[in-house]
This record gives sequence, structure tokens and C-alpha cells, in this order.
Amino acid sequence: MELLRVADDGATAQLLPRPLPEVGVTLAIKLKRRTMVNPGGSSQPPAVGAGSLSWKRCAGCGGKIADRFLLYTMDTYWHSRCLKCSCCQAQLGEIGTSCYTKSGMILCRNDYIRLFGNSGACSACGQSIPASELVMRAQGNVYHLKCFTCSTCRNRLVPGDRFHYINGSLFCEHDRPTALINGHLSSLQTNPLLPDQKVC
Repeated sequence: MELLRVADDGATAQLLPRPLPEVGVTLAIKLKRRTMVNPGGSSQPPAVGAGSLSWKRCAGCGGKIADRFLLYTMDTYWHSRCLKCSCCQAQLGEIGTSCYTKSGMILCRNDYIRLFGNSGACSACGQSIPASELVMRAQGNVYHLKCFTCSTCRNRLVPGDRFHYINGSLFCEHDRPTALINGHLSSLQTNPLLPDQKVC
């Protein structure tokens, strides 16, 4: 006897760019640009012994950050000129608000996708999904647009279609299992039935 599991947490599937790998593998890090404010209000470094301002140390060069602007990411402070992509040497604070780290490298988005972007696979066919391709998502699974289909009739599910996700299978509204139509799953139900999903 197969145990029927209903996994529907109310999340919606969306047409999105292919997601980058999980945080445990790669960190997508937000950059925060901060302004250094000296006690006197000037942008010049304070004189020795002036006030209680302590200068931050740059994680890149190890020097004191006396610049007016600094970057904060990965729980460390950086000179704007020191936080660079390991591949193209672009100053990351100038080209965006995030950076990626993997295998000891700090990367811009373009180099991250170029180096590691083809590692995603479609949950239906198992083929890789190029980084530039749009995808459909449901219950944490990622699908090619052409593979996001009803398990029974094989019709493609498109944005706006209602569907059910049961035991890793997608069902259109017309082909949903009869247990769902009757509003119960008898003794096979292991999770409470939540509202239907809708593709957005």
C-alpha cells in the first residue's frame, strides 16, 4: 500500500530565473554601503585621541578604513576599492548590491553564473537548466517551462492555472485525485490538506 502524502504549504509557483544553488553551498551576500561619520562632522580622519571613534579594519588589505564610505558584508568591513570579484577584479560596491562566495572566491553575479550557473537540474526530466532560462517552481522543486505539466493529461501548466502537488507529482484542476474532490483523503492522509496552489 502506498502512503499518499499531500505536500501543499500554500506557496505559489512562479515564472522565475533559475535560482542559484542553496545557501549552504554558495552564499549570496548583500553589500551595505555605510558612511563613516567623524565626531566633528568632517570627512577627514580624527586627530589622535579625538573622541571615542574607532576605525574599522578592512578585511581585504588589513588597513584602517578612513574613507568616507565603506562596505560591510560577510560580517566584515571593506574599503570600496578592496572588495573585488576574484575573477574580473570589478569593484563589487560599484556594480551591484550583492556578491557571491564559493570555494574561497568572492564573485560578482556574472562570474558566479559563468562559473557555477549550469548546476541546476529540472525536477521532472533531470536535465540541466541554463542560468538564463526561465523556470517554474513548486514546493521547492524547479522545472523547465515545458516540463511543468499535469502528471495525468500531460498538459502544460501555465501562470494562472490551479494545480495540486501530491507525492512529487503535479495535477491540473481537472485531473486532481478524487480524494481531493471529495474533500478528504480517508486514512491515507498524512498531512492536513491546505488550500490549492495557483501558478502566478
